[in-house]
Amino acid sequence: MSSGTGGGYWADKALPSVFKHELLRRYLPQFGGMTGTQSHDRRVVYLDGYAGEGRYENGDPASAEIALRVATFLRGRPGLTLECFFSEPQAKSFDRLHEVVQQYLAQGVRAHAHRGEVDGVLDQVVERAVREPLFLFLDPCGLVLPQDRLVDVLARKRAQKRPATELLMNFSMMAVWRLGGHVRSPRGNDRSLQRFDDVCGGSWWREYFADAVASRDTDGAAADAIEAVAAEYARRLERRTGMLVQSVPVSHSPRKRAVYRLVFATRSPYGLWVFGDTVARARATWWETLEEREADDALFTMASVSRPDPKEVEAKAVPEIAANLTQLLTRVRRPIRLVDHTLEVFGAFYGQVTEPVVRRAVHLLHQQGRTLSNGVGVKTREITLHPGNLVA
Repeated sequence: MSSGTGGGYWADKALPSVFKHELLRRYLPQFGGMTGTQSHDRRVVYLDGYAGEGRYENGDPASAEIALRVATFLRGRPGLTLECFFSEPQAKSFDRLHEVVQQYLAQGVRAHAHRGEVDGVLDQVVERAVREPLFLFLDPCGLVLPQDRLVDVLARKRAQKRPATELLMNFSMMAVWRLGGHVRSPRGNDRSLQRFDDVCGGSWWREYFADAVASRDTDGAAADAIEAVAAEYARRLERRTGMLVQSVPVSHSPRKRAVYRLVFATRSPYGLWVFGDTVARARATWWETLEEREADDALFTMASVSRPDPKEVEAKAVPEIAANLTQLLTRVRRPIRLVDHTLEVFGAFYGQVTEPVVRRAVHLLHQQGRTLSNGVGVKTREITLHPGNLVA
């Protein structure tokens, strides 16, 4: 648990954590399954750099125990080991984390709890994963590691495609808001500004808030600046690492701005595809949890009013994705495997709908006689469409 967590943080899981942890719970075992064959000893390395207590006071698993449960699950597969590293600097949180880790060590899970900042253990973990796939989960309540540090790991020490390296990271929008105030104030804290310069890999982000100062709608301009900074951070990380990067907003409610963005980085088209599908499934769980919690407080809930009907969203997505496929085939004029064109296939529905919706779009094209491919017998991501079968 990093700075910024209040005394009641570990009492129960807040809604942003519901989404984040559901995403981790669903994606991490798939990462192990997709990359385990790349390891020379069937081992996948995982680092939770801001692990906190590992478990909530009500017994729900936090990120550390979620990973430990995944490790237990993967042990059921022949010889696949998820070796977990956890870092936590605060003594009280570390003691509770250590207790959780010990319970899983007794069950044969390979795990290590480190008391200290993540930067102090990162190189050790990278060294441990020299010939193994590596997944980095960095979830601070404040500021994450400097971008130069991340680039050093992702673009220099882990530049190869195999064994795989992936990153899931919390980029705090609340921290950007707070630090943007320092830019706009003549009494801004230079030390805090420099710290965020390091996080962003330069002072470029300050320009967005400098423009906000001149705006008549200062609060609105500042809110726009926060979104712009988050988007530019993801673009710069992608450019500097050569990885595929996606950023997902996470909030307390559908009518509130994101409190942070989850930044995902991968070199694998499979990782990009599976992550988008997993985001959509985690989003559905977030909505369901919101509805359940509000139902306890009121007969008529904001969630029931605000939530888009999933069936209506999917019904809208199918023809749009079919159109995306048609445009893609027309442009490339060669057979395409869907997983190699994830963002073009899903378009605006990436992270909004699950992969079965894409299969329905393929079926639609097939029913229209525009392709011989019907998607039967293979995973959706592995479907190959042929331009020769497409009628103009």
